[in-house]
Amino acid sequence: MEIKFMTGVLAWKILMIHICISHQTRGMWYLPVQLMAGALGIGGLQEFVLKSATLSTSPACPPFTPLNFEATPIVRVAVEPKHPSEMPQLVRGMKLLNQADPCVQVLIQETGEHVLVTAGEVHLQRCLDDLKERFAKIQISVSEPIIPFRETITRPPKVDMVNEEIGKQQKVAVIHQAKEDQNKIPEGVQVDSDGLITMSTPNKYATLSVRAMPLPEEVTQLLEENSDLIRTMEQFNSSLNEDKKMHEINQKILDRIQEFKQKLEKNLQGRKWRNAVDQIWSFGPRKCGPNILLSKFEGYRKTVWQCLDKTTKEVSKYRDFDNSIVSGFQLATLSGPMCEEPLMGVCFIVEKWDMSKAEEQMSANRQDSEELDATEQTKNEDKVTSLPSSYPTESSSENKKLQDGSQGSPNSSEKSSKRKGETLLADCYGPFSGQLIATMKEACRYALQVKPQRLMAAMYTCEIMATAEVLGRVYAVLSKREGRVLQEEMKEGTDMFIIKAVLPVAESFGFADEIRKRTSGLASPQLVFSHWEIISGDPFWVPTTEEEYLHFGEKADSENQARKYMNAVRKRKGLYVEEKIVEHAEKQRTLSRNK
Repeated sequence: MEIKFMTGVLAWKILMIHICISHQTRGMWYLPVQLMAGALGIGGLQEFVLKSATLSTSPACPPFTPLNFEATPIVRVAVEPKHPSEMPQLVRGMKLLNQADPCVQVLIQETGEHVLVTAGEVHLQRCLDDLKERFAKIQISVSEPIIPFRETITRPPKVDMVNEEIGKQQKVAVIHQAKEDQNKIPEGVQVDSDGLITMSTPNKYATLSVRAMPLPEEVTQLLEENSDLIRTMEQFNSSLNEDKKMHEINQKILDRIQEFKQKLEKNLQGRKWRNAVDQIWSFGPRKCGPNILLSKFEGYRKTVWQCLDKTTKEVSKYRDFDNSIVSGFQLATLSGPMCEEPLMGVCFIVEKWDMSKAEEQMSANRQDSEELDATEQTKNEDKVTSLPSSYPTESSSENKKLQDGSQGSPNSSEKSSKRKGETLLADCYGPFSGQLIATMKEACRYALQVKPQRLMAAMYTCEIMATAEVLGRVYAVLSKREGRVLQEEMKEGTDMFIIKAVLPVAESFGFADEIRKRTSGLASPQLVFSHWEIISGDPFWVPTTEEEYLHFGEKADSENQARKYMNAVRKRKGLYVEEKIVEHAEKQRTLSRNK
């Protein structure tokens, strides 16, 4: 098979054609076009086509629009063979399953686990059956379904848990100290009344001030919808910063970026978001997520909109270490403080970045190194002049190497100055860039913890068709599983009702079987992933007022859905969970003696 690659086009010769024929066309050498339509198969494409492709005899043919599926993969499981020697068959089977099913995703995590991402419980079971019986043909072990969550922050609530306005009740002593322990800020971290976190690096050379704010829901949705465009912007900006040769961005993409910027400006209105779009430093996590990093300190102009204005590289005292701040922001948005899940809808604002001490230390170290270099150079010159005349070639070659090294390219001198600045600030705490990454990550986590934290759950849109006599049972199953009915309407000409509701993905396992059992098969649900929704309950809530104390009791041990989800994720990840397994454990005895 002759193969050659072009820009976005793969060319090869078709060697296998399969024709599906019926008993009417058996023995015919010529098939009319009407019979061939939909009955033609092309073989040998499995190495080149993953999900879909456009076949054409001309490379100038525009590709067809890829298929769009309403269902989004959201439920994931880890898969491994029961016998480790059968791992190659599993890898091959998962590759075939990925090609056969357009709605499944196959991933290999950083831990080495092979992960299958499917649209729901029924789709997951179908994929596992196909993997065992058709593609891999081996026995496999499957983990429990992994349900993703997101972490975010909200505005401070105006009413408490008993629907009374906050600030007008008489405060009482807090019964539990769980919230204070959770939000305990260590020494050396300054927190003001507005939630501004000020931290210094371990060597005290740099100081950062970071604030966290919740993004409007429209902005979060806009960032999610344009993740591919943000990824394109990031690739172009990184090529500009690293002086790499890259093709010019298409004018259509530039227009899309400009439109995306205008939509952000439209949705970020108000005094606190003034000039916020022009100060966007990065997106996260993975530089294309639904979180924003803003730079509001003086002396720095680098933004994500470099592809629009084609600005040159940043020339300031921050240019050698700005990537460290961005890396710390990426790490903070990738795993939040509640249960190490990614953040969503959070804006971090860097309001201060002081490096005056670092500059003083660098200048002092640079003077010392220059003096040391000067003394070494004088020693080398004395040594060269004291060499006998019988070695003219070696001395001349050494002098030539020194001259070539001194007349390097500007890029090499820039890189050497950056390395020298890094080594000048290295001390017992490690490289200065690593200290900045750790400090920025911790500052972002503390800025989150001083704000009201919430979990976000993945939600299904549930459409149920049921008769009138089983509506009560349908509503009972939905309320039991934290569902919420949005709409109910009767189908014209029938006695069937169509119920539209939302249901958390975490509560959807076994939902279809339960609703069929409770309604004797008269109701059938259809689940499609819809959106992410904030769980209203505070996972760290404890009673703080007299009314809450009287209503919820001393222990406040009523079920907290957000805390239940958070503890389940922390247990799965091996994190510390604060819970009491046994309380007042005493040996129980019977009143009568054992006879």
